[in-house]
Amino acid sequence: MTVPHHALEITLTRPLSTNALRRAAHALPLAANHDATRLMALVHAKHPHQAAHRLRRQLGLRLPIDVITTHYPDADHTMLLNVAFPPVIQAALKAHARRAHQTPERFVELALHRVLAEHADRETDRLDQAVHDLLAHTTPAYLLSAIGHALARLPERRTP
Repeated sequence: MTVPHHALEITLTRPLSTNALRRAAHALPLAANHDATRLMALVHAKHPHQAAHRLRRQLGLRLPIDVITTHYPDADHTMLLNVAFPPVIQAALKAHARRAHQTPERFVELALHRVLAEHADRETDRLDQAVHDLLAHTTPAYLLSAIGHALARLPERRTP
C-alpha cells in the first residue's frame, strides 16, 4: 500500500524574506505566492490531519504559520483547517467545549459552520434587498438583461 501525499496550503502571519523562505525550503520543498504570505507544500502521510501535524512540526519553528489547510476538499467536500491557538485561547476553547460536552475540535467545527451559515444568510438577505430595490425602478426582463451584460464584462476573478 502506498501512502499518499497531501497538498497543504500555509497562511503566514507576515511575509517571508527570500532568505527565510530559502531556509524553510531546505526542510521541505515549498512554493510561495507573489508576496510570500501563502505557501504550498506536498506532505507524505496517510491522512490529511497527520500531514498537517507533520508540516507544523517540521516548519512551525522556522515560519510564522497562522493556518494550515488542505488545498483540495476530501470525498465529503470538506477541508482540514489546522490552527495553533495560543495557550490562553486553547484553554478557553477546552473549557467551552467541555461545557458543551464536545471535543475542542468539534466545538470549533460547529462554531465555524454556524458563523458561515449566518454569513450566507446575511448575504442572501442583502442580495434579495438589492434586487428588490433595483426592481422598484425597472422590469425583471431589463434587470436580467443588465445582469447578464455586467457578468459577461467582468474580468475573471475568484469567487469569495
